[in-house]
Amino acid sequence: MKTEDYTGPRGGSDTAGHRARLRKRLLEGGIDALADYEVLEYLLFASRPRGDTKPIAKALLARFGTLSGVLNADAGSLAQVEGMGEVSAANLKIVAVAARRMARSEVHSKPVLGSWQTLIDYLSIDMAHLTVERVRVLYLDSRNRLIQDHHVGDGSIDEATIHPREVIRRGLDIGAAALILVHNHPSGNPEPSRADIQITNRIAEAGRLLGLTVHDHVIVGREGHVSMRAKGLI
Repeated sequence: MKTEDYTGPRGGSDTAGHRARLRKRLLEGGIDALADYEVLEYLLFASRPRGDTKPIAKALLARFGTLSGVLNADAGSLAQVEGMGEVSAANLKIVAVAARRMARSEVHSKPVLGSWQTLIDYLSIDMAHLTVERVRVLYLDSRNRLIQDHHVGDGSIDEATIHPREVIRRGLDIGAAALILVHNHPSGNPEPSRADIQITNRIAEAGRLLGLTVHDHVIVGREGHVSMRAKGLI
């Protein structure tokens, strides 16, 4: 039966007991107290006050692969899974929104270069599961604090998407002292391509001429991230 946010049978004491046990483990345990499908079960309780949410949780993982894949899926795709609907999809999407905002607040509160893992967490949460290639520029002040996280555009990273002079001009306009280039690889593999290296070097050279430092170019993918600075490519 395909019904939006279908609550199913009441389930009686077995369902209530199962939910109570999950809640107890959640409150008393650590980050690994619940399996991924149990995390999804619990999140679905709010939109499905009765009935067993385990089959839906497992169907979501089968469709999207991982917990992160589920939470980063678009709402329309989530709603198409048997037993899901708009309300259940919204309950899952708000978790991803909260995670992104928490990570963003951490990045804004600290010098970026002194909080590298915080930055990587922020970028990974926001970009690792995108299905399109997205280019961003993080503009920093003289204390390496984030001034602006600028979404340049979507598409392959080349001069049709990211223009070196425009990147540098924007930085000068807002009083930035440095920048970090960021983009993702939807393939999952974060290794830089020849085009990635070429455009990075053009932007770095333009920045040197005008006193704007390019600290790094970070490439994010499902399989991890790569710092072009760490690889000696800048």
